[in-house]
Amino acid sequence: MGVGVSLSSLASAVAREGAIGVISGVQIGYDEPDFLSNNNEANVRALKKHIKRAKELCGDGILGVNLLTAMKNYKEMVAAAVEMKIDLIISGAGLPLDLPTLVEGSQTKIVPIVSSGKAAALISKVWDKKYKRIPDMVIVEGPEAGGHLGFSKEELAKNEFKPLEELVTEVIEAMKPFEEKYKKQVPIIAAGGIYSGEDIAKFIKLGASGVQMATRFVATEECDAHINFKNSYVDAKKEDIRLVQSPVGMPGRAVDNEFTKKLDKGNIPVKRCYDCLIPCNPATTPYCISQALIQSVTGDMENGLVFAGTNAYKIDKITTVKDLINELCEEANSYL
Repeated sequence: MGVGVSLSSLASAVAREGAIGVISGVQIGYDEPDFLSNNNEANVRALKKHIKRAKELCGDGILGVNLLTAMKNYKEMVAAAVEMKIDLIISGAGLPLDLPTLVEGSQTKIVPIVSSGKAAALISKVWDKKYKRIPDMVIVEGPEAGGHLGFSKEELAKNEFKPLEELVTEVIEAMKPFEEKYKKQVPIIAAGGIYSGEDIAKFIKLGASGVQMATRFVATEECDAHINFKNSYVDAKKEDIRLVQSPVGMPGRAVDNEFTKKLDKGNIPVKRCYDCLIPCNPATTPYCISQALIQSVTGDMENGLVFAGTNAYKIDKITTVKDLINELCEEANSYL
């Protein structure tokens, strides 16, 4: 949901309805006046601003921030979120092995995103040994998610991956020894391709404590993205949802558009490097992902990358967060 798709407007609206609203921290300062000349400080400032605004708008609602482990300013952004007393920090795109020390002394909960039981066990083992704690919650992201994916391009192209149902069960089992040691339940959250209330019910019956949803919430009035971005979901057909290679080194899922067609023909030269991601080398990268995501979220669909989950094509209208959550809850309850 980054860059800029889920900021204080969407996150606060979700939190007001009793779910956890999540702000995307990646390049969050893209509309700050000094973003190009002072990238790090602009991002830190914008993160604090959006957390403050979201708190004012959602009252006692629960708010989280999603911060990519691969961000070069990861530690500074975690510190800013903790300073603003964010309820939880979610981290994927790498293993957030040092996250516990970054939130030490605060009430902020820490939530890794994993794509396997092995990764969940590894993170928990390191946190247990070094910091005497385990995750407060674990998000299991499957192969049908939008944006960056924790699977290889080959696995995705050949459908050689475990379905989300199997991954959730695997992570639940992987966490049991740590739950027993610490005598507490670690909520397991299913994510990636979850579209309906029926999907929510299915994963709760499997043993998940809840689900993470992103794609459905793009097509809401409160979503922070430009209307052109939202309409790209509404207008998408099934065959428009495709894989792309990211400069981060991971495959990603996006809506096919003029930008992805240009990318199919070869690399798009990087005119300016934001020096934002650890794995990215501007000399060899196929394109600047920051620039591509900023252009799409501000409405330039011809030159922007539009991340989306597998089921984005099913969306046929823009609704409100309140109506969407009510619909999802009613449907989930009927299946439960």
